[in-house]
Amino acid sequence: MLVVDRYTARSLRSRVLNAATKRAVIRALTRLERDFGPETFDRLRRLDEFAARRARPVRGTRTEPVTLGDGVRGEWVHGPGVPAARDRAILYLHGGGWVTCGLNTHRQLIARISAASGVPALAVDYRMFPAVPFGQEAEDCLTGYRWLLDSGAAAEHVTIMGDSAGGHLTFATALLARDRGLPLPAGLVGISGCYDLDMATKRSHANARREPVEMRALERLVDAITEGLDVADPSVSPLRADLAGLPPALLTASYTEVLYDDSERLANRLDAAGVPCTLRTYDQQLHVFQAFGMLLPEARASVTAIGAWLRANSPGEAG
Repeated sequence: MLVVDRYTARSLRSRVLNAATKRAVIRALTRLERDFGPETFDRLRRLDEFAARRARPVRGTRTEPVTLGDGVRGEWVHGPGVPAARDRAILYLHGGGWVTCGLNTHRQLIARISAASGVPALAVDYRMFPAVPFGQEAEDCLTGYRWLLDSGAAAEHVTIMGDSAGGHLTFATALLARDRGLPLPAGLVGISGCYDLDMATKRSHANARREPVEMRALERLVDAITEGLDVADPSVSPLRADLAGLPPALLTASYTEVLYDDSERLANRLDAAGVPCTLRTYDQQLHVFQAFGMLLPEARASVTAIGAWLRANSPGEAG
């Protein structure tokens, strides 16, 4: 039931970008880890939006804003060559540590995944901490899923997916749907997801020693957003939930990142619960390296593989 694919090849571009980006990330996180508070989160969002609005869209992408209800917005993203029909769809939940990013920051990545799968994506602009309590984010994502079903998409033609914090929300949303009696989607995809908010196992993993600054920053962030919550509660950490009955899953992560341990453990727990799962890992790549689609051959190859998995795990042919 569990398939593990490990890719070890690294391009020269990947090595150069990894080294340059790592230095910048470590400098930024060293400053930020001293102050993970509301003002810092607000500053991060402003910086992310500033950068995202200046990024070039993927040529041929079509978008349409929508209102999903209960104060939640969304956006349809049709990647290049993707037909207008929306009876099949990806529900995309963006990453950003539960506190930043949004429709603008993830539009390029979503457009490429849409093009690779031949299926349009509905990106959910869920509300984020501290504007709403941590648990409300998954509720907003479930609102997006309900809206998609109410709009005519059959659950067996929908895949829920997300990156980083969006990977966490992917499984949290699917568990909410299951426990509330909604039909489950065809599949779940998590890209470098954080599925367990109890830091103990990650802290003891070799990758935490390899990336100590990233580990400390993650701990500070999680402490801030989960204050007063039990991180071992399955409603907070989906990896700890009863996973029986969930649809097939694809998990992808860099073998050397701090969050790799979450993907490996979730894959094993899904397998133990009888859920078909593919774990695809890459060596020494950046966190959510798929976002560097124009620069990295590894990113393009990974997005192509995700698209192929989406096609294979949803009945029929897109378009």
